[in-house]
Order: sequence, then structure tokens, then C-alpha cells
Amino acid sequence: MDGNKILQQFHAMFGVFMVVFYVGTGLFLLFFADRTVFRIDKAMRVILGSAFLFFGIYRIFVSYKQIREAFFRKEKE
Repeated sequence: MDGNKILQQFHAMFGVFMVVFYVGTGLFLLFFADRTVFRIDKAMRVILGSAFLFFGIYRIFVSYKQIREAFFRKEKE
């Protein structure tokens, strides 16, 4: 296994962490931020929360492709 494949695997797993972060932040801003000390205008919360959520959903598909290529692709000889 060469260093490039290990780097691709690390990048794919970091992508999964970022998906959790984006989706979690989007859900927090949309549904839970008004119940905490975190005071932001409702329109701004909806805009930011939607942007984080949609970008997180996009990153799910990109991360799935990266994981499939990094972990399940056959080695070329």
C-alpha cells in the first residue's frame, strides 16, 4: 500500500467527520438554536441552517464516492 492510498483514505474519513459537522450544525440552527443562549435573528438562522444542511447533504454524496474509491477500489498493477 503506498502513501497516496493512505492519504486518500484519511481524506475520505475526514470527509465523513465534516458531513456530521455540517448536518449537525444545520439541524441545530434550524431547530434548536432558539432554545439556547445562542441568539440569532430567525431569518439568519433559517438561511444559515439551510445552507449548512444542504451542503452537508451534498457532501454525503461526495464522501460516499471518495470512500468507495479509497477503500473498495481494486489496486491497479
